[in-house]
Amino acid sequence: MLNIFLGKMDDAIYFPPVYFDNQYEDEWITNELSVKMIKDVDRSSVIGERLIDSPVLGPISTKELSGGVKTLILMAFDDTGKVFNASACGDNCAKWILEIGKLKDLTINLRHIMEFGDEEFEIRILNTGETIHNMLEFINIAGKYV
Repeated sequence: MLNIFLGKMDDAIYFPPVYFDNQYEDEWITNELSVKMIKDVDRSSVIGERLIDSPVLGPISTKELSGGVKTLILMAFDDTGKVFNASACGDNCAKWILEIGKLKDLTINLRHIMEFGDEEFEIRILNTGETIHNMLEFINIAGKYV
C-alpha cells in the first residue's frame, strides 16, 4: 500500500537523485519495471545497465536520467527503509508511484499536491491515519499540510 507523509519530514531523503547516483545497483536499471518507467517518463530506451538512449540527448549514462525516474527507481528497489521526497518527481510519475504502492508497501514524503488522476486509488495519509480513494479526498487533506 502507498503511504504518504505530507509536508516537511526530517528523516526523508530530500533530494533523491543525488542519493541514487551514489547508491543504485546496475541490475535495477534493466529490471522490466525500470525499463517501462524510463520509457514512459524520460521517453528513453534502456540499452544496458549503464547506457540509455535518449531521443533528446543521444546516448547517456544512468546518472543522466531525470530526477523523477531516479526517484521512482529508488522507490521500487531500494530496500534500506529510506523514505524519499516524491516532490522530486513531476506529476508524470504519479501513476508509477501508485503502481509501486500496489507491488509493495511504500512510504513517501510529499511536499506538494501531486496529481494522481481521475481513477480511484488507495493511499494512507500518515499525518491523519486516513485512507483516501480519490483526488478530492487527497486535496482536502493535503491542503492542510503542504
